[in-house]
Amino acid sequence: MKERTIIIKTRNTENVLASGQVDKDVNLFEGAWYFSSEVVNKDHLIVTDRTYICPYKGTCYWIDLDEPGQRAKNVAFTYFQVNPGYEFVKDRIGFYAGQREATIQTEA
Repeated sequence: MKERTIIIKTRNTENVLASGQVDKDVNLFEGAWYFSSEVVNKDHLIVTDRTYICPYKGTCYWIDLDEPGQRAKNVAFTYFQVNPGYEFVKDRIGFYAGQREATIQTEA
């Protein structure tokens, strides 16, 4: 069986933000791909002080995109501390699955 690779790119420039093998580097949970931070290109991603408190997972920090040709808020998110039972998302970088305003998902 062929290994499935999920790739998140910026919509305007098609620069790769994240690329990882499913069930190894990236997992789908609640409509978002959670990537291991090692497979995310953080050159143009900025973790902000803006937060959202998920009643289940904990406090998420929004990540903005700032690259030549494209800027966008809330393209990704991360959880530095999580509630019990959600340790599998801790320190991972989440991108919403599918096509978004600033990002697109492809597969290899």
